[in-house]
Amino acid sequence: MSSPKIVSNPIEATTVRKLRTRLLPFLFSLYVVAFIDRINLGFAALTMNRELAITSQQFGFAAGIFFWGYFLLEIPSNLMLHKIGARVWITRILITWGAVATLTGFVQSANQLYVGRFALGLAEAGYFPGIVLYLGYWFRQREKAQAIALILMGIPLASVLGGPISGLILDHAYWLGLSSWRWLFILEGSPALACVFLTYLLLPSRPADAKFLSGEEKAWIAVQMEQEDQQKLGARTTSVVRTLLHPRVWLLACIGFGHGFAGYTFSFWLPQILKSAVGGQSNTVVGMLVMIPNFLGLIAMIVVSRHSDRTLERRYHMATAATLSGIAMLLLGAPRSPFVSVVLFSAVAMGAYSFLPVFFSMPGEFLTGLSAAAGIALVTSVANFGGFVGPYTVGLIRQRTGNTYYGLICAGIFFLLSASLALALPKRALPAPDQLSDAAEVAFETGG
Repeated sequence: MSSPKIVSNPIEATTVRKLRTRLLPFLFSLYVVAFIDRINLGFAALTMNRELAITSQQFGFAAGIFFWGYFLLEIPSNLMLHKIGARVWITRILITWGAVATLTGFVQSANQLYVGRFALGLAEAGYFPGIVLYLGYWFRQREKAQAIALILMGIPLASVLGGPISGLILDHAYWLGLSSWRWLFILEGSPALACVFLTYLLLPSRPADAKFLSGEEKAWIAVQMEQEDQQKLGARTTSVVRTLLHPRVWLLACIGFGHGFAGYTFSFWLPQILKSAVGGQSNTVVGMLVMIPNFLGLIAMIVVSRHSDRTLERRYHMATAATLSGIAMLLLGAPRSPFVSVVLFSAVAMGAYSFLPVFFSMPGEFLTGLSAAAGIALVTSVANFGGFVGPYTVGLIRQRTGNTYYGLICAGIFFLLSASLALALPKRALPAPDQLSDAAEVAFETGG
């Protein structure tokens, strides 16, 4: 196969650069805020569980019930975003999730915590699949995994930044008679509300609404998107109902379920497991240790997504990443030192995070328009349902056996299951990047 072209003309270079600098940093910042609010329960548990008398099983349920709310409203939310535009709908999501995340700091019992976490899922439902859909309005498939990776960098960075900050809050924030874990929810939930005005001001719904693009640049994007739509399998005939029954959509959903089961188990239980491994260290030290796997995962995500976009190869990238995470998770059950635990958790993070941008670029390879909105939402919904089942299962196993590592072995098996299913995907859904670029360039130069 010939080497893919980097740019076809000056319009391409200028437009892609503008899209990357004007859209991605802001979307990335929002996702950092979102993911901190999603996983800070794992840090709050270091002191909250004892104060509210929450068992391991109850904690696992509280961690996972968030995804029930997300699961129920994800598809309707994505369809609404496609209909009324990203600016209005993402602003609405920010208002509701910021309010719920902040109010979680005032819960008084395990049952109230369940309600708060479930409501947070309802409030945030559709945010990430909405972002994936939104990026499809602006970026071609050859740039999609890198664009998604730049957003998903918020996952490891949320832990790199949120770990030390959460540890410091837990050790030092005892104001107005409130426990430090309450301040953790209040302080880390408020940035979403602070971003509401900026979102409405800075986020155009479609390329046609973007004031930072010239007319020629808008036309170039329109031609590129139309060209890709014509290449996607079934793009002209696939209805929403047929999309929701499409075998490849459900194969991706099953892959996502396995990764969600294992990946969110890793995210929610990591602080508690590391604190147990290092024994007697402060919450601040635990927060610093959590940085290490997440920082290495961040680097792996960037490298793997760039290589996957350059080759337009997806399934082997996904399978390799999930296999690395699965093997490392299985080895965590063996006798270990704190150093070995950090090394293995780093391997889990590198595989788990590098898997995500490649995986979420897949629906856009064969779906477009309203079918893309529905398909992306379905895949993400089922993946997030794994986010409920995984942490709850590990909590239940720990409650029954007194050992977290049996649950981690279960999570490792689900990583390996995702790797196996990834190999069943087609080798390539779109032409090689050089072929697609040439066809699009001809269309642009001839007026489409």
